[in-house]
Amino acid sequence: MSTTTTTHSPTPDNLWQDSLSETGDSRAQRGRPDWTDIVFFLLLAAGAGFALTRFSGAMDYYEKIILCGTVPVLAWMGWLWRPLRRLMVACAIAAGLALMLYGNDLARAEQVFFLKYLFSSQSAILWMSALFALAMVCYWIGFFSPTAAWLGTALTWGAVFAGVTGLLVRWREGHLMGPDLGHIPVSNLYEVFVLFALITALFYLYYERKYATRALGGFVLLVVTSAVVFLLWYSFTRDAGQIQPLVPALKSWWMKLHVPANFIGYGTFSLAAMVGFAYLVKQHGQTSSWLKLAPLFVLGVLLCAEPMVFRTDGLSATWMLYFGIGAVIVGAILLGRRRIAAALPPLEVLDDIMYRAIAIGFAFFTVATILGALWAADAWGAYWQWDPKETWALIVWLNYAAWLHMRLIKGLRGTMAAYWALTGLLITGFAFLGVNMFLSGLHSYGQL
Repeated sequence: MSTTTTTHSPTPDNLWQDSLSETGDSRAQRGRPDWTDIVFFLLLAAGAGFALTRFSGAMDYYEKIILCGTVPVLAWMGWLWRPLRRLMVACAIAAGLALMLYGNDLARAEQVFFLKYLFSSQSAILWMSALFALAMVCYWIGFFSPTAAWLGTALTWGAVFAGVTGLLVRWREGHLMGPDLGHIPVSNLYEVFVLFALITALFYLYYERKYATRALGGFVLLVVTSAVVFLLWYSFTRDAGQIQPLVPALKSWWMKLHVPANFIGYGTFSLAAMVGFAYLVKQHGQTSSWLKLAPLFVLGVLLCAEPMVFRTDGLSATWMLYFGIGAVIVGAILLGRRRIAAALPPLEVLDDIMYRAIAIGFAFFTVATILGALWAADAWGAYWQWDPKETWALIVWLNYAAWLHMRLIKGLRGTMAAYWALTGLLITGFAFLGVNMFLSGLHSYGQL
């Protein structure tokens, strides 16, 4: 009796699946909490206790509850994804060093070497911006050299470390400027752009490790680097990096919950859009018809043009250059689609990442919308007033609710899902920025 052994051909997709079965699954598994988790929890509790003892005068009753509630949440997140623990410990050490160097004198930011060039909030955020841009370049070079892709991951982690440290130090800097100026740094366009870049990058790093692939880094870092470009332009042309007093409506503990939840939604929606872009590149990797690629090229160029559309004082050389470079990048990706497609994970995996990112984003965006309604009732006496920001938040919510409904009920997959996710970035971008540019209202805290 003869036996027949069936083997699969060594296609890139099969090789990727083999690699995932050897490394990716084990990376995604979470063991039982061990002694390191207990130590990490105790460190978090000690840090919270120190903050309650040292800075209790700057916190109200609700903020103290939020601080205590943050301890088990961060401990759980550290167990869920172990690299996050190392990041939190490193950022805590760096921010603590910066606070020691400051003492109670904000002027030391220009006098102490490590503050001036590394750990002051603006220095750290500039480092974050530079590292994200370098990481994006390395990820794209990684399609030709695996070593460069590894460097892209290292630089992305470095950028996240610098950005988180910068936000923590900025929080303290506000209190050093005056008792009425200190607040969590998520109150204006400058600060939330930093938050957006960090959240998007962190979620990408999680999926990079879970699925054991760095091929998506260049795609996701495109949107992160775009945010960095806007952040730098906004900072240097509007002096937006300066810490400003909060407007009365923002002097609320609700802000500490609503804004981060909202930007987890924005970040994951953006990540899903770029994964959708990668999906379409993978799908059309072998096509020779530019007619089939035309919708993808047009949509990509529209995303590059979006910041120019948001300008209300005419076109500037900066944004015309940005649009030109962006259009060239989109064209170059499509020209090199065959090599890029061969390195990308299988379509099923890309579809799964896209779905997971939108599902997580939708959950947090729903929570943020509910929290925003409660905050509005507390600040203005009404849960919903059809303010432009509220209206566009509802449009974003309905867009992704429809996407999820079509997937779960109608089995939406593939090309349509990817194009929809990519188009969703246009809608999300307008809700994030466009409303502030064109539609004045109660939420107009980030006008240019």
